[in-house]
Amino acid sequence: MGVGRFVYTPILPLMHAQAGLSAGAGANLATANYVGYLVGALAGTFLPRLVRSAAVLRGSLLALVASLAAMPLAHSTTVWVLLRLGAGVFSALIFVIAASSLLSHLRDHPAHLPGWAFGGVGAGIALSGLLVLVLRTVGTWRAAWWASAALAAALTLVAWGLRPEPAPRSAPSAAGTRGNKSGPRTHRWFSTLFASYTLEGIGYIIAGTFLVAAIEQTSPGWIGSGAWVLVGLAAVPSSALWAALGRRWSRPDLLLAALGVQAVGIALPALVGGVAAALISAVLFGSTFIGVSTLALAAGAHLRFPRAVALLTAGYSVGQILGPLVAAPLLHHGYHQALILAAAVVLTAALAALVLRIGFPHHMPTQGQAARRPDPAPDRRLASPDAAVARAAE
Repeated sequence: MGVGRFVYTPILPLMHAQAGLSAGAGANLATANYVGYLVGALAGTFLPRLVRSAAVLRGSLLALVASLAAMPLAHSTTVWVLLRLGAGVFSALIFVIAASSLLSHLRDHPAHLPGWAFGGVGAGIALSGLLVLVLRTVGTWRAAWWASAALAAALTLVAWGLRPEPAPRSAPSAAGTRGNKSGPRTHRWFSTLFASYTLEGIGYIIAGTFLVAAIEQTSPGWIGSGAWVLVGLAAVPSSALWAALGRRWSRPDLLLAALGVQAVGIALPALVGGVAAALISAVLFGSTFIGVSTLALAAGAHLRFPRAVALLTAGYSVGQILGPLVAAPLLHHGYHQALILAAAVVLTAALAALVLRIGFPHHMPTQGQAARRPDPAPDRRLASPDAAVARAAE
């Protein structure tokens, strides 16, 4: 999924230079991918049988590989848009099925394991970035797409035996179906969290789409692809790291910190420029974007708001669709203004997280504790963000 969804970012400068793709058309291709991702995520949310189907997983893996391989065969922007739309749908289905599977099968294991599994997205980003970095000196944009398809096919062979989440053994408990009617009212905090996470979707995706192209405007060509490799490498341990920090600090505090760090990382290439700023930016961005998702979803699950994870994911997806559209008018003179906009939006998301800290119900029991544990003793498995998301998935 990391290859299929994110390889477009390092290939984008090659398509600008060799395929004649305009900046506006590049933004449209990105938007199509995010629209597809929203469709796939909603399908996985409202059609739970898809999430438990090995056939859907394998079909999505094969279709994602095919969408990558077909990109160099097309010569029309319209076809490219359709292919990236499909890649978004298949990426979302793969992610939803894989995430549900690991949260189900690793429920009784240490909470850092799901974090490392989410790091697979970062590994895909790093591998695809390294691939494009190697090919940019000897190949073309077509070769980059074909190579990424081959890499995705190899990873598909490894992922072929993944077991989807098993069907539930019993109906949801009363506590789970009633939402927070029997508990404290959490609308205030959830609304603030929803706003923060939606804004993060806008800011993060602008950087995630145009960071490499922006860096290459003022640095040697290999620096942009090299920075994207660093983004992926920094993302691999990030979710597990933020989960570990969750044992010592509250989720609103960590969310505020992660968003603040990410805003700085996004703004650096536009404000400072140079190789050092580009590499530092890559590390800061890569180490936070998956962590922010983990923390936000865990906070939503903790608040026991009805369908919290689904609503937050929908808001985040809508933000990703809006991001390239909002940035498109700024792309006529390069990508630096778009990065400044992205940093400002993420900083606004951080301010919302700051508001979230005011009176946040840190010690509210989770659904799992309320339904199964009259004993007020804490459940150590719920100490980390990943474990809270796993409990919400139950």
